[in-house]
Amino acid sequence: MRIIAGRVRGRRLRVPSLAGVRPTGDRARETLFSVLQPFLDDARVLDLFAGSGALGLEALSRGACSVTFVEHLRKAGDVIRSNIANCHFENECELLVTDYRAAVRRLGVTRPPFDLVFIDPPYGSGWGSDCLMLLSAHQLVSRDTRVILEQRRGEDPELPAQWSVVRTLRVGDTVFLICSRIEAGGAPC
Repeated sequence: MRIIAGRVRGRRLRVPSLAGVRPTGDRARETLFSVLQPFLDDARVLDLFAGSGALGLEALSRGACSVTFVEHLRKAGDVIRSNIANCHFENECELLVTDYRAAVRRLGVTRPPFDLVFIDPPYGSGWGSDCLMLLSAHQLVSRDTRVILEQRRGEDPELPAQWSVVRTLRVGDTVFLICSRIEAGGAPC
């Protein structure tokens, strides 16, 4: 696994060899980031269920200004720390090794809304929908925030009522749902 483009293009990333950790492959990331590129300049990014940190690090390499990684597995957190150091992104990154619910509650007290949010929960867990509700409840998303929910092909997205899928990308068995909040009155942001 490597960084596809940008400042640290080609940099190799370590991947945690842990049950349940499934990094987003190079081809899938390349497709996703070709769509997200216009939104990356100086973006503040939240990477939930970060695993290896590949999504957040790719965003930094391509122009984002900061990334907050959230990962509950300590060994995966160690790998993310190593990947951050390998890319020399220590000053642009924060790593929270904790449950996503606790992290979102904590960030909601201390942070303004993020510009871009990656949600890559274990397939079939249903945690993506929970994350969307928590992000709204703790005001970590604005009308301009792009939220990318990764899931397995064939999974039905069960989005909360205040969310809409604006675009779907399919790469192999991976599906990216680019989501937006629905404003009062029913129009997607």
